[in-house]
This record gives sequence, structure tokens and C-alpha cells, in this order.
Amino acid sequence: MNTIEAFEKDIILQKNFITKFKLQKPLSNRLKTKVIFCGTGDSFVAALLAEAFSNFLVRAFDPLDIIKNKNITLNKKIFFVSISGNIASNIKLARMVKQSVAITANPNSKLGMSTSQTISLSYPSSGIFTAGSIGFLASALTCISLVTKFSLKKIEILFLDAQKESKKIKLSGKIFVLGNMYTFPISMYFAAKLYEVLGINAQYERIEQFLHTGLFSAKSGDTVIIFDVNSNYNTKLKKTLIKAGLRVIHTAPNTRNKIKQICYYIFFSQFISLFHAKRVNQKQCYFVNAKKLRDASSEMIY
Repeated sequence: MNTIEAFEKDIILQKNFITKFKLQKPLSNRLKTKVIFCGTGDSFVAALLAEAFSNFLVRAFDPLDIIKNKNITLNKKIFFVSISGNIASNIKLARMVKQSVAITANPNSKLGMSTSQTISLSYPSSGIFTAGSIGFLASALTCISLVTKFSLKKIEILFLDAQKESKKIKLSGKIFVLGNMYTFPISMYFAAKLYEVLGINAQYERIEQFLHTGLFSAKSGDTVIIFDVNSNYNTKLKKTLIKAGLRVIHTAPNTRNKIKQICYYIFFSQFISLFHAKRVNQKQCYFVNAKKLRDASSEMIY
């Protein structure tokens, strides 16, 4: 099985997995004000989702920022989000703080052994190292459930909707992915999938910030993808950007529930990356063949 096939298998496994997923008990509002979520890569996206869905009672930080500013941890409990549990900056920080929790698929990892508590992530997978999908979904839902109560009923319907809609999407030019308070982290996640799976140049921004900054680097024919619900504002935004010569993709899930919207955009991000790879008969994720880049990453983060 090649890594694109493994990526597809892990994506498909989510449909059944999410119906059985066990949520955590939310922290009290008092405890939330004393909590920091910390992670890197996809795990940092999960941390940002916790921050947004807590109405910013909890905070999300990059581990290196905290290592360089130790006062941030004063009287705080740190939740480290890491699938592997082997990220060096997380481990170093965990050994520096008194109260810590590892949210990880490897509780016996160095991170798991360096924290005072673990929340174990359990999910099925292809067994092949590939771009993150089901592991990210598990960590994201775990983080969100720690800060707010919600239900996952009928999510599989949104999975099928995202699969159907993403088949229609073709990418061209530079990709700009825009999000709001809740979907901005998913725009980061989508960009990460475009990097890892396809090696495509992509940029993620908040909707308003894009209009002040990133828009001025866009060229005619570039693609703007909007992760937000239907509204008069977004209708105007789409028309305005098309008039300026940009391709605009705005797909909105048929739900007002913010958790379900997040799940839809996660699936949508994965499927677009997968289907684009299959269209060009790509067998391996870009990061697998980019050995020098992968080695540079590994040398610095492990």
C-alpha cells in the first residue's frame, strides 16, 4: 500500500470512527482560565480549536514560545497535544512545568512519561505513516470536548456531503484558504495537507486579514477557498473576488452547528487533497519523496 492509498484508507475510516468516538468531560470555566493547550503542526491546530471553542478562556501556544517565556506557565496546567509524543520542544517544556497532561496516541512515549497525566487517543488506521487525518480528527475532537459539551450525531452525513462536494473541486494557481474564528484553524490544517500531500503552495488567513494583506499577492486565476457559512457578506466577498480575476470556492455545510461545520471542513480538506493526488496519478505523499526536506524537519523537531 502506497502512502496515498494509506491516506485514503485513514480518511474513510473516520466515517465509522466518529460514530463511536468518546468525548471528554468539559473542564469548568474556572479551570479553563488556568489551562494552556500546546502543540505543533496539526496538533497546534487542535490546540487553536480548543482556544476558539472555549471562547478564549483557555489559551493555545507554540511550545517554543513558552520555553522562551516561562512566566506564561505560572499557575497554569499545560495540555500537550501530540500524536507521536516525540516532539522535542513538547518534551522539554513538559519537564519544566509542574502540572501537565499529554493528549497522545503513545502514552508510553517520552512526552507521556514526562507529564503528570495522559489522555490516550485510540483510533484505527492503515498502519502506514502518511499525512495526518484520523489522528488529527481524534485529537481535535478531544481538545474541543475538554472545553465545551457537544454531540456527534449524524456527522457521517456531513462526511458524505464533503466527499461529494470535494470531487467537484479543481485547484489552480496559488491557493488561499480563508477562515473565521472557528474555521481559521482548519484553514491552517487544509494548507498543511496541501503541503504534505501535494507540495502545493498555499496560504491561510482570516477572512478580514486577507483583504488587507494576502489579497495583494494574488494573481489572476489563483484560487480562494472560503471556510465559512452562507451570508450576505460572503456572497458579496465571492462576487468581489471573482470580479478581481480570482477563482473562488465557497462551500458551506448544511448545518448551523459549529462543531459539525468544523468536521465538514476537516473532511473537505482531506478529500480535496486526496482527489487532486489521484487525478494526477500520484502514488506517494509529497513529503515522502521530499527526503531532504523531511530529514531537515526531523532533525529539528525530534
